[in-house]
Amino acid sequence: MNYSNKFTKTISVTSGKGGVGKTSFVCNVAAYLAGQGHHVLILDGDLGMANVDVFFGVRPHVYIDQVLRGEKLLEEAVFSIEPNIDLIPGGSGIYELQNINYFQKKLLLDQVSQLENKYDYMLIDTAPGIADNVLYLNTAVQEIMVILTPDPSSLTDAYALIKVLHERHKENKFSIVCNLVHDEYEALKIYKRLSDVCSKFLCVSLDYQGYIPLDQKLREATKQQQLIVDINPRSPSSIAFRNIVGKINNHGHLAQPKGGMQFFFEQMIKTAC
Repeated sequence: MNYSNKFTKTISVTSGKGGVGKTSFVCNVAAYLAGQGHHVLILDGDLGMANVDVFFGVRPHVYIDQVLRGEKLLEEAVFSIEPNIDLIPGGSGIYELQNINYFQKKLLLDQVSQLENKYDYMLIDTAPGIADNVLYLNTAVQEIMVILTPDPSSLTDAYALIKVLHERHKENKFSIVCNLVHDEYEALKIYKRLSDVCSKFLCVSLDYQGYIPLDQKLREATKQQQLIVDINPRSPSSIAFRNIVGKINNHGHLAQPKGGMQFFFEQMIKTAC
């Protein structure tokens, strides 16, 4: 396959609090995109609870921190976990970005350039909250996708995350997905609450991307560390993932003020230092 003209769309999946279903969302979206023939790279940036590999039943033996120390090549840390899906396990490597020297940065970026044209999408599963590593992962991507749930603290913490990204890092556009809701009415209600408070206090744009319903089959699949889009493609949650992926595809290759994978790693290194 000729990768020379491929453009990588970078998307972070993030939240103000834990337990909102980010990793399940990332893995199912990746699987759906891959099923459509897209090449997807996942960066597991949830350093405290990194478990993307568990969903796919793989055990990485190389992590990005080994790449940053010059012990391994970046391509050695890229694992094929399903057809058309690769994974870079985060380990403690994101923190290591704060300590690498000029030559290590150049080595990393040189290796990234070799991956740039291989992928249509790069999905970053961030840790929850507003820690520095979460912030600079989010500021390096083209699209920041914030996951909300009906839990009131999810909304307040999501607002806090958006506020910090806006005020400290000048981010002003966010995509919103509502998870664990009964129906779209409840999703839109949650979205409107967040939108109203953001409109009142911040100058940001929120783009509603859809919702994932409370689906017992999804809960069972997640508990068994399986992907609902693979084992039950006709379930309500699988249909919801399909709808969200449709929106991602529609905007996947539009011109963006931020570049692709190379820009992501350049910005991540710049912000970390």
